[in-house]
Amino acid sequence: MIYIAPSLLSADFSDLANEIRRVSEAGAQYLHLDVMDGEFVPNITFGAPVITSLRRCTGMVFDVHLMIREPIRYIKDFAKAGADLITFHLESCQDPRKVIREIREREIRCGIAISPATPVDLVLPYLEEVDMVLIMTVVPGFGGQALIPSCLDKVRFLRRYADRRGLTIDIEVDGGIKEDNIALATEAGANVIVAGSAIFGSKKPRSVIEGMRKAAAEHPFRG
Repeated sequence: MIYIAPSLLSADFSDLANEIRRVSEAGAQYLHLDVMDGEFVPNITFGAPVITSLRRCTGMVFDVHLMIREPIRYIKDFAKAGADLITFHLESCQDPRKVIREIREREIRCGIAISPATPVDLVLPYLEEVDMVLIMTVVPGFGGQALIPSCLDKVRFLRRYADRRGLTIDIEVDGGIKEDNIALATEAGANVIVAGSAIFGSKKPRSVIEGMRKAAAEHPFRG
């Protein structure tokens, strides 16, 4: 199944409750929440208190993407804030398994992410311990960047690898995904699609989401 996850980073921050309602009513299932600390990536966004407030606005799946150093320090806070899924970066911590265990102890879903420069092989040892792998298709830190097509090779490799081993795992892509290129991602094997400006920047988000779903359905992963 294809899941569409609008990235809140591209929303109008002066009217977040209505922005969330708008994409939810347009058919998005997930809300992608980019948490940046200004250290792991060169940008600062928001933290657990904002997510706590947003949780009261919607029943959407909160897909919390931690782009912070040593995320284990804050797993408890984001779980308490209402995260349904917490994804952390392989590059951000000394002991990924310790972070995975901390997330699992909160009885929420766990994802692991890699940036464009990180070889996909490095996530393979963790596949049986996580629910999702996030392949960044732009350099993390800022929205509005163009898709790096070569990153989709990682998606294809990972999907084939998981299928050969009978692993059921979501593969998420984040960065530069739009209605006119989502097919590249789904053909490669991605099934969770983050899109920021393409959805929040549109006056007709329902039309965009429907178009993305149609393109995804017409271009599934074929092995």
